[in-house]
Amino acid sequence: MTVTQVNRFALALIAVSAAWPMALQAEEMSDSATLIRVTEGHRQQGSTEVLASEPVARLESDPSVSLSRMGGRGLEPVVRGQSQERVDVLLDGIRVEGACPNRMDPPTSRLSAALVPVLEVRTSNRTLRWGAIAGGQVVATTADPDFGEDLTTGQVTAGGADNGDGRLVNGSAAVGSDRGWLRLAGGHDEADDYEDGDGNQVRSAYKNTEGRVDAAWRSENGLYLKGLVSRQQERDVKYAGSGMDAPKTDTDIARLELGAPVAGGDWNLLAWQVDVDHVMDNFSLRPTTMKMLTASETRTRGLRLALDQNPDARTNWAVGTDVETNNWDAERFGGPTLDTLTSVLWPDVDRDRFGVFAEGFYRVAPTLQVGAGVRYDRVEMDANSADKTFGSGMMAMAAADNYQALYGTTNTKAVDDNVSGFITGDWRFSSRQSLEVNASRSVRSPGVTERYIASWSMMPGMRWVGNPALDTEKHHKLDIALPGQSNGWRWRPAVWMAQVDDYVLRTRNAELVSVYRNIDARLLGVEAELGWSNGTWRSSSALAAVRGENRDDDKALPQIPPLQFVQTLGWQHLGHQLELEWLVARRQDRVDLASGLDAGTSPGYGVLNLSGSHPLTGYLTLSWAIDNLFDNTWARHVSRANTDPFSPEAVRVNEPGRTLRAALTARW
Repeated sequence: MTVTQVNRFALALIAVSAAWPMALQAEEMSDSATLIRVTEGHRQQGSTEVLASEPVARLESDPSVSLSRMGGRGLEPVVRGQSQERVDVLLDGIRVEGACPNRMDPPTSRLSAALVPVLEVRTSNRTLRWGAIAGGQVVATTADPDFGEDLTTGQVTAGGADNGDGRLVNGSAAVGSDRGWLRLAGGHDEADDYEDGDGNQVRSAYKNTEGRVDAAWRSENGLYLKGLVSRQQERDVKYAGSGMDAPKTDTDIARLELGAPVAGGDWNLLAWQVDVDHVMDNFSLRPTTMKMLTASETRTRGLRLALDQNPDARTNWAVGTDVETNNWDAERFGGPTLDTLTSVLWPDVDRDRFGVFAEGFYRVAPTLQVGAGVRYDRVEMDANSADKTFGSGMMAMAAADNYQALYGTTNTKAVDDNVSGFITGDWRFSSRQSLEVNASRSVRSPGVTERYIASWSMMPGMRWVGNPALDTEKHHKLDIALPGQSNGWRWRPAVWMAQVDDYVLRTRNAELVSVYRNIDARLLGVEAELGWSNGTWRSSSALAAVRGENRDDDKALPQIPPLQFVQTLGWQHLGHQLELEWLVARRQDRVDLASGLDAGTSPGYGVLNLSGSHPLTGYLTLSWAIDNLFDNTWARHVSRANTDPFSPEAVRVNEPGRTLRAALTARW
């Protein structure tokens, strides 16, 4: 049986799910406060979410995560030096793909700003139910409404920012009880171009509107049903780090979950559908003499069935299976009337994936737990319109011609059999100290862009072509950590290594065409966290460093962030909170200029942020933040090269200068 045949069952259930006006939440949580869980054991309070352009911006408080900026929205997380296709994003248990070949809309831009989710960053395989972790997973979980003794609950937030004239209003309202509820949520936020620390205007304006309906019901015997339908509309999004802007992006999500207790655990069935439509051009929001427009779309359908069991106090095990189908299609048009097809960027690419997993954990002794898991994925990919011609006259060609010219292949079909697994152990060898060890193998199939992008131009330096003959990446990782806590203190030093066979490297050939090839790579990292709290005062220090090596060419991997350090000092009393945050990064001079991905070496920086939250009444709270307190001019090493005519001297897209944000939130 082929993957396509297996997926038919999934598509039938997805069609049913789209008709249900019920919404689904991933996990029940009694606390809706923002929390960032990092790398199995780290816990950090999220930075103030007031008027963040998107929720993923809160991850800047984790030094193992760096955010690549292209404009005001679309921040791309880089986890332990790996990003894009190597970082999966799960929204309440479902995988979401972007629809822009240039990644203007990475999956994290789909996170809801109206219902602030809990964010968890996973870097090690301790479960395989959502797939093997190559670089990392960003997991967003939306809390169920907390009714207490009431029948309704909700909140409304309104706020603004001075730099870029940001405006925000959002809210949610739910009715019901813990047995069953219905919730409506939505919001709108927008901003104009902000200024960096030197007063230069950076193309970063955007408008974002979202609305969602979710609901849940649970019977007395534990059977539950949850559902979600949502729509997000982004309009007039500007990008300083791109030659195009995004006047329109629409995302529609439908999700249905069903589960019940069985034997010593429970079973869970999850189905989802995600449709993303994206338009980018170079004339709607900027002047130009040569018009270009790209219309692209992504269609995702998925189904996951899992069985979890706890037969005794020592044993936990789970088995499951999932299927997922994706389709990507993108075409670029040019000419005075935009009637000339100039490139088939994504040539109607299908990806069908079928996976099964099994994992278990056993507590050998009260102080020692071991676990292991294995997963198999069958991935089939093909480009259905690789032979479709674009251009005209003597310049007419197809994506297949590009693959043949650059890689000598005419076969666009790829079939991957991926076997991944992990073993893990957690030993508490004293009352305050533990040892965590995790070893894993993760196999990743190359993404649609890596295998099939076909962006052609009259100028070689603007050409970008994927490689259908790429092999799968094999990540062999080892993590060792020593977490502990005592008398208000907590600490977690860790070291890790990732040996990657057939790492997919994007680079440029002698003609300056962006191409892909497999290499052997190695990544090494050190992380450390030290925290203290006495209930009123708290302090947290966190550091992360990563080194990426291209072992084939004996040089650095591109887009590796420098050593990063985050220091926070907080105070709270009678509901009032203040926090001072210091973000520090060393200069990065280990770069790969030949790849075209690194804009060059980057200087170090140090930035102070101050934030606070104050209850005004029993229902009303004032939140505020002053970002970049001393109005520094700075940019993250991994951010895009700046193509903004307002700031032509900037090497990268600079972060905002000093910005005052404030918001009022009413809760009931």
